[in-house]
Amino acid sequence: QVQLTESGGDSVPSGGSLRLSCAASGFTYSDYCMAWFRQVPGKQREGLTAIDAGDYTWYSSSVKGRFTISRDSTKKTLYLQMNNLKPEDTAMYYCAAEESPCHGGYYKSGRAAIREYEYQFWGQGIQVTVSS
Repeated sequence: QVQLTESGGDSVPSGGSLRLSCAASGFTYSDYCMAWFRQVPGKQREGLTAIDAGDYTWYSSSVKGRFTISRDSTKKTLYLQMNNLKPEDTAMYYCAAEESPCHGGYYKSGRAAIREYEYQFWGQGIQVTVSS
């Protein structure tokens, strides 16, 4: 049974940091691309960052330079280090898995391609709240 379980969500002041974790089980972790998404009530889910099996990463412009994605294949865990958090980062955060090969990357415009429909497995989400 595939399971993705996020942890590390919290309420922090603006400018603070958090590290989210996503523990994976029930599938061959090294064969999957992993990503982080977030969603605010009433808005579409936003792809933030992704990492492939070779540790190639890509980021949306909203988080590039502030957030860092990483993965530990031994622990089957995905991480999201979030620094310099802003109130607009307040959202429910989800990890997701896509069977390789990854279809993401960057468009010619430079915009990151992190498309929700390409990911087969999802965590239940965890809340991050940033106060001003």
